Amino acid sequence: MRILPLFLFVFWVLFGAVSWAEDAAPAPPAAASADPFDDPFFKDSVFEERPIITIERKKDIKVVYDVKTNEWSAGIGKALFYVRGLYEAYRKQGVDPSELTISVVLHGPTVYWLLKDEAFQEYTRNPFDINPNHHVVESLLELGASIEACNSSMKSKGWFPDDLLPGVKVVHDAYTRMIELQYEGYKYIHF
Repeated sequence: MRILPLFLFVFWVLFGAVSWAEDAAPAPPAAASADPFDDPFFKDSVFEERPIITIERKKDIKVVYDVKTNEWSAGIGKALFYVRGLYEAYRKQGVDPSELTISVVLHGPTVYWLLKDEAFQEYTRNPFDINPNHHVVESLLELGASIEACNSSMKSKGWFPDDLLPGVKVVHDAYTRMIELQYEGYKYIHF
């Protein structure tokens, strides 16, 4: 008598689960498109209901980065990675780099990001180290950014202007420089 209810329960679990699994099976994937926005997901999704907000100001954009946190991302100083990303974000919205005036002011524990290889090797105490920030600094300078090292921070480490990568400027101190730039209309970003 007890076996029949147990048999019915097992039968229901096994065949009910198979039936449910067939109903829940995903549809085969659609053919891949070269443009991900051709995917029906994007056409019928929240992107139509909630469009992405883009910028309106496309000229005379001024930004000052306050860089004093010694964090790394993608093998370079994180703030430098994000400055490069800002240029790219504006480019994707139709802004030419010439419309951006960006000053990147490094001070405190981040100034070593701007050292030539010899001084970088002395700082890291590794004669084989090369400064991985060299190429991104060079790239940012080519885009028109002003890369600036705090003289007060340099003095505290015994560094001189000749220890810095080509094109890097030296400012008297980071704080008065950033205050001055904000009076000139620069938007402040802290790193």
